[in-house]
Amino acid sequence: MTMSEPIIAIENISKTFTSKERGKGRKRKKKVEALKDVSLEIFDGEVFGLLGPNGAGKTTLIKCLTTLLLPTSGTAWINGFNLQKEENKVRASIGCMLMGERGLYWKLTGRENLDYFGALYYIPKNVRRERIDYLVDLLELSDFVDRTVETYSSGQKMILAFAKSLINDAPILFLDEPTVTMDVHAARNLRSIVRSLNKEGHTIIYTTHLMAEADELCDRVAIIDRGEIIALGPPSELKSSIPQESVVDVEGVIPESARNRIVEIPGIRTAVVKDETNGKTMLGIICDNSRRVLPKIIDVLVEEDAIIEYISPQEVTLEDVFIAKTGRSLSIDTREIVTPKDAGK
Repeated sequence: MTMSEPIIAIENISKTFTSKERGKGRKRKKKVEALKDVSLEIFDGEVFGLLGPNGAGKTTLIKCLTTLLLPTSGTAWINGFNLQKEENKVRASIGCMLMGERGLYWKLTGRENLDYFGALYYIPKNVRRERIDYLVDLLELSDFVDRTVETYSSGQKMILAFAKSLINDAPILFLDEPTVTMDVHAARNLRSIVRSLNKEGHTIIYTTHLMAEADELCDRVAIIDRGEIIALGPPSELKSSIPQESVVDVEGVIPESARNRIVEIPGIRTAVVKDETNGKTMLGIICDNSRRVLPKIIDVLVEEDAIIEYISPQEVTLEDVFIAKTGRSLSIDTREIVTPKDAGK
């Protein structure tokens, strides 16, 4: 993709929340920095991914850019309009899928929801009807669009929320974790439609914690962690920052003692749990040279009575980039098991 002029320019946006904590019978104020001086440019016509685990700051940044939250400091220009001074023009330039099913009216039908939100954009009634019919056909909504939303499955609600984001045919589209509750078929269709919309000229900002999804869709990605951008660039460029022989995945019954010993092996940079299910562990290891350290990893696992079901060097993924930068997995339910010796190199 050839880069053009920035359609979104973000300058030093920070967002701090103040919460109250109870301590020994009294309340204390605690400040949480959700965003820390975030600056970046998103170009006209690209699919731009915002990646990171839950709580990283992705949704907070999107809410700031869509005028739902006021930044504590900094500013941005959306489609040439200033975020704080031209809010209405910013809103007219964007379509949003930010809260999923929570942004719908459950007592209305899907069609009535689309009609209502189209009216909020002052779309004429006849144009609105044509647009709704087009979206019903595009997203295969006909089986349920005339039922009340309260009768929908979670996946159907998410598809309707996607349709809602397209009702005003805006040049910029914000999609926040759009496939999170969709089945495989619906998620595949949504990604296909996102690609088609992009080919038609729409700029798309796509947040996800699914690295494979971002790798498939995005021209460039920004990986966010704890309110800061820790990596930015095309997926291929970010993955090439880690040598191809630097990632090993181990799956099986792996005692914690084995995990702790593995990280002490010379040449191991980071070892984190990617997944734990039914007593089995998926361990992701970032190292200097997988061929050199693989025999040592196997020796430790055998000595610690681990049951190895699978062990192999792997192709580098965007999740491996995140692990190398932070020493932590992107998995929502994964806790940090071992401390990286030099994460971020």
